[in-house]
Amino acid sequence: MLFQSARDMIGHTPLVRLALDVPEGTEVYAKLELANPFAMKDRVAKSVVEEARRIGALEPGAPIVESSSGTLALGVALVGRSLGHPVHIVTDPRIDPVTLAKLRCLDAHVHIVRSMTGQGWQSARLERLAELMRDLPGAFWPRQYTNPDNPRAYRPLAQELIDDLGTVDVLVGAVGSGGSLCGSTRELRKTFPSLRSVGVDCVGSALFDQPDSPGRLQSGLGNSLSPNNLDRDVIDEVHWLNDHEAFAATRALVREQGIFAGNTSGSVYRVLTEVAARATPGSRIVGIFPDRGDRYIDTVYSDEYWDEHRVTDLPLATEPRPVEYGTAVTQWSRATLPRAGKAGKFLIFIESNTTGTGMEALRTARELGLRPVLITGRPERYAGLEETGSEIVVCDTNSPAELRTVIQERFPRQDIAGLTTTSDFYVPTTAELTEWLDLPGNSADAVAACRNKDVTRGVLWAAGIGQPNYAVVKDVDEVAKAVAEVGLPCVVKPSDDSGSNNVRLCIDVDEARDMASRILAVRTNVRGQPTARTVLVEEFVQGDEYSVETFTHDGVTTCVGVTAKSVTAGPYFVETGHVFPAPLPAGAASELAETVITALGAVGWRSGAVHTEVKLTASGPRVLEINPRLAGGMIPELIRQAIGSDLLEQQLRAATGLPVDLTATRHGHAVIRFLLPDRAGVLSGVEGVEAASATPGVTKVAVTVRPGTAVKRAENAYGRIGYIIAAGDTPAMVTRTLDAARDRIRIRVDDESPDGENPGARTVR
Repeated sequence: MLFQSARDMIGHTPLVRLALDVPEGTEVYAKLELANPFAMKDRVAKSVVEEARRIGALEPGAPIVESSSGTLALGVALVGRSLGHPVHIVTDPRIDPVTLAKLRCLDAHVHIVRSMTGQGWQSARLERLAELMRDLPGAFWPRQYTNPDNPRAYRPLAQELIDDLGTVDVLVGAVGSGGSLCGSTRELRKTFPSLRSVGVDCVGSALFDQPDSPGRLQSGLGNSLSPNNLDRDVIDEVHWLNDHEAFAATRALVREQGIFAGNTSGSVYRVLTEVAARATPGSRIVGIFPDRGDRYIDTVYSDEYWDEHRVTDLPLATEPRPVEYGTAVTQWSRATLPRAGKAGKFLIFIESNTTGTGMEALRTARELGLRPVLITGRPERYAGLEETGSEIVVCDTNSPAELRTVIQERFPRQDIAGLTTTSDFYVPTTAELTEWLDLPGNSADAVAACRNKDVTRGVLWAAGIGQPNYAVVKDVDEVAKAVAEVGLPCVVKPSDDSGSNNVRLCIDVDEARDMASRILAVRTNVRGQPTARTVLVEEFVQGDEYSVETFTHDGVTTCVGVTAKSVTAGPYFVETGHVFPAPLPAGAASELAETVITALGAVGWRSGAVHTEVKLTASGPRVLEINPRLAGGMIPELIRQAIGSDLLEQQLRAATGLPVDLTATRHGHAVIRFLLPDRAGVLSGVEGVEAASATPGVTKVAVTVRPGTAVKRAENAYGRIGYIIAAGDTPAMVTRTLDAARDRIRIRVDDESPDGENPGARTVR
């Protein structure tokens, strides 16, 4: 295999079957991560540095600063220098001369702290690192203990095991930062859900609730701190070995298997032998061997070092003592880790929608026993936020680097149940973050294929799914050609906005050109995010409009129901009301559902609610948009009132890995009608709300705009000022109820004169 650089050699490490006395049919393998250019943590360095460059957290030529006494230092030096970054490594006197020599040959700046502080060498190194970060403008700190790009680095390792072995039953790995074992385990369990994960720690390490002993001799595993990347919930069993047992096992590994490795590999080897001895016959067991033995010549492999540190004074057990988790140990012992449920864990929301389900989602999370957190750039945007009892974290949610830093520093991975959003604009961000953290959710590619409507069109066209004819425009000069291809009248719209904003029916080329010019002039959306500045010119499809509400869980997509939509005729398409479920023949509803489920398969959707807008034409369904989220327009509330399914709750359950139940508990209908001003002015009030609310069958009347607010004739969903919801047994019954309630509502809009005075008023029935 030809490599362009040493950085390209990282990964694709050998897998060796070990010669052990094990039950018949049992296979035990060593994944030789020590065969990377320097060691296993080369993977981490490559993952962290390349991702930091991609999201802008590491600028070209900026310095990299990391705390490490071992192989991560070498990986960062290798990767950082190969990409043109000066590298500063903070370490302590335990660093071995071989590693120190290699770092200096790689031109790394090595800073050695001389004494421990409050929490041992680790805290001393972090204090020095903080000083360097202050002194080096623009410096990037990989933060191996908190950065999810550490465990993420081991997804390829897991895939290599799958490719090489086909199946894996047990994975054994040393634990230091929490990255390798947790990252590999999570990835393997996507293919092998029953995989057993066994962690290897050292006596005197605080990682698994043992008393901390900073004087322990082992390196490469154990810790005096609890890293945010350590997720104990994915590990089934933990073993502790003292220094004598670990060093002896490392020497045994060379003698018995011919593998010259460090004490992390030796400890894993010792645990592998015991796990294999009591494994179910036919099991396939893999141990991760992190580093080579050259760093340990003067310690593990030195009789003088053993004598100087009285290594043989420690016990040397030949098998582990089973103990209850939490029992203090001094020699080889093992314990089963307790399992924590989802209760009390964080459900993190990245922004929210400002009306409808936004604040309700936060309250629902609390009702599920979760701890809701809203990360937002502007908390004042959300009315009623304080009443939800949610934790509020303020940061720039449009900055991937800042958002990631806040999450990784504030929330240990073990304490996060899930991450989600109720805002259209942050669904792509959420997908990237759930992938980064390996939480339940959809791939960023699947979300992009829905959220970016030009991408949606391409995917559906390739899959042969019915949709409008279309053309993609990035310059006004392309409009005439696009209109000629699509025909008139045509619909002109942005590829990445929401709420039917800037969507217009155009009857000639001039209108289409003007609308495209208007869209292309918008550089940021209402949330301050850069727009795609891409226009779709689409065929105006004749037919009744519906939305298909689906939910995907465990790889199965269920059609929850079809919503009938009332929309203004144009030139702007404003939804004036919905009926759920739509009064449709069974065959038509099934045809709509089948089309949408096929479309979701084409985009690669795998989890949660989707709101797909469709027109039913004489030639069959035509997909208008796939919205990768719960429906807006209070449709989830209509569904709840009509059939008893709470999709908002189920969406939060799916986001946290809780069981999902889509069972309908009743068979009614619900209707919503939106309150819309018919002209521009200042809203002076909405009368008749109490009377409308008292109408039998009406379940809710809401006014969402305060008096004194400037309003105009609605051009999109943002022009609504309120709504009425009614529920009952039949569509005709609830429609009559809604008509009666709407007749009692009076919307008062005052004319606004140029000088700001209001000379007159008009009432809208």
